[in-house]
Amino acid sequence: MPITDILAHNATLYGHDVSLIEINPEITEVRRSWKDYELVELNPERKYRRQMTWREFDDKANRLANFLQERGLEKGHKVAILLMNCLEWLPIYFGVLKTGALAVPLNYRYTEDEIKYCLELAECDVLIFGPEFIDRIDAIREQIPNVKMRLFVGQDCPSFAENYYALTACCSSVAPKVHITDEDDAAIYFSSGTTGFPKAILHTHRGLVSSCEVEMNHHGQTREDNFLCIPPLYHTGAKMHWFGSFLSGSKAVLLRGVNPECILRTVSEEKITIVWLLVPWAQDILDAIEHGDVRLEDYDLEQWRLMHIGAQPVPPSLIKRWKEYFPNHAYDTDYGLSESIGPGCVHLGIENIHKVGAIGKAGYNWELQIVDESGRPVKQGDVGELCVRGAGVMKCYYNNPEATAEVLKDGWLYTGDMARMDEDGFVFLVDRKKDVIITGGENLYPVQIEDYLHTHPSIKDVAVIGLPDHRLGEIAAAIIELKPNVSCTEAEIMQFCNALPRYKRPRRIIFEKVPRNPTGKIEKPRLREKYCGGSLVEAQTKDV
Repeated sequence: MPITDILAHNATLYGHDVSLIEINPEITEVRRSWKDYELVELNPERKYRRQMTWREFDDKANRLANFLQERGLEKGHKVAILLMNCLEWLPIYFGVLKTGALAVPLNYRYTEDEIKYCLELAECDVLIFGPEFIDRIDAIREQIPNVKMRLFVGQDCPSFAENYYALTACCSSVAPKVHITDEDDAAIYFSSGTTGFPKAILHTHRGLVSSCEVEMNHHGQTREDNFLCIPPLYHTGAKMHWFGSFLSGSKAVLLRGVNPECILRTVSEEKITIVWLLVPWAQDILDAIEHGDVRLEDYDLEQWRLMHIGAQPVPPSLIKRWKEYFPNHAYDTDYGLSESIGPGCVHLGIENIHKVGAIGKAGYNWELQIVDESGRPVKQGDVGELCVRGAGVMKCYYNNPEATAEVLKDGWLYTGDMARMDEDGFVFLVDRKKDVIITGGENLYPVQIEDYLHTHPSIKDVAVIGLPDHRLGEIAAAIIELKPNVSCTEAEIMQFCNALPRYKRPRRIIFEKVPRNPTGKIEKPRLREKYCGGSLVEAQTKDV
């Protein structure tokens, strides 16, 4: 069964029930345009709120699918989606899938060069984008000739795009007649290795449906649940956690805002039962409670049953603190990669809170093993590379057979994460083989920062590593070796880095000789040993 059949099923059974709600506290004014057919509300606090039913969700997906078909889009074509979280995001995603084309979500933090690179890598035919990206698309529009159509989702459509609302409003809401199978290609997501250049990860409809089944099995969503989605929908973690609500036909709220008061108020007002948080947001909520910035008695939180965290290692002390304030919450964590269609290939389980610090055991319908450099399983307790196998494993890296062969072997996905298994069968991450820094759930690729710092006239050599951070999990630290007889201060380096996007700027500067091995490779394990005291992941999850 392709994933689009689930949407049609929900529209038939629960058509008049609310499926999605968008809340954006940052919007204080609504101008009317093609959004008139949406329900828009600004309450007394001037909170922007829209919602749609399951029938409206399916209708909007069908309208887009029929429009794209009228324009010649067929199975196998690619449609890039570059949007901030909004009510249109998921109907657009499913509208693309209903044509048999592939949905290609793009990271909203991409620069214009990264957007161009990903559009070309995935061979995209169509780009659907929002107002936040007008300048970036304008800068590259002459350089992406293969993108034949640009649809704009917003008000004041730029001259180089067409208006999504106007073009789809009058299209048929009847599902297009397209035969889609479980094995058909469905979506391309982007990841990256140590080089910092994204790889295009190809998934099938079977993989997407598997993710729905995994999430619902792990967290038991029912029609009475209401899921709060805060992370960006381009990310597999956010969307695939929502898939449990999708499969159960229950509500979800898309929230633009991560401050503690906003999260707690939304949980209270919208009667949220399940919240997926990143470590920094959970830390912020606890700090706000302890500092008196928010008072729990001001909110109705009795219905909130599950808090789970993903995307980075979780310090056990954080969960201990959480349970002090929310003793009735079930807690869970999932491990996954974009190559494994997001979270859940390894799963702690709400009944295993005594094992916080572990990532868990094999998830529903998943297998795992820990292997040595030769691919042989290691002894229990020994460290090796974590491998997973299941229906959610990617089909391949698109148009990259060499990279695919490096990580897919006999159906096993080699994750690049080093792990060990304890006597009870629970897996603990030890460190990462991949040279990637995960800060607040977002990936930073050291080579990109290193390449930029190498352009500074005073820098001879540089290495960027991750250091454990209480709030963000990791921060980027730049070890800088200056040229002989040259002086430079930390403030000057920080000022130089202001040209980088804020999230890519190193948070710490260390002036020291950069160690390299005889083949010229930076000896980052030595640097991590010196500044992290050994394993980064163990440092992140260690209780103080």
